[in-house]
Amino acid sequence: MLRRLSMAAMLAPLLAVTLGSAEALADNFGAIAFSQDNGRVGYSYDYGSQNGAEQRALAQCGDQSCVVVVWFRNACGALAIGDGNGYGVGWASGQQDAEQIALTNCFQYTNNCKNNTWSCTTR
Repeated sequence: MLRRLSMAAMLAPLLAVTLGSAEALADNFGAIAFSQDNGRVGYSYDYGSQNGAEQRALAQCGDQSCVVVVWFRNACGALAIGDGNGYGVGWASGQQDAEQIALTNCFQYTNNCKNNTWSCTTR
């Protein structure tokens, strides 16, 4: 009996560390919403689900014409906007890369593109 209790006592901290690690490794989601009609933008980061991140970005954008233009998991997302509210988006592991991808994509559709919004999850 004593041996079983000792084994349980040894495993309890290991289980606590394992459960804590699993929680720390949970995915974080973000999104950017944009309206080509009026240029409004909303973003989110560190949500526990893609849907949650998208809903927050849409709510922050605040217009019925807003649509989610990019979502990302454990990464960064960026939006570049050019003439006539043409736009490009990108996502990558870091802010600068996401912004560069967004600019490159924007210039495929319009001119005078500039980075407008970026968001990164903490993981």
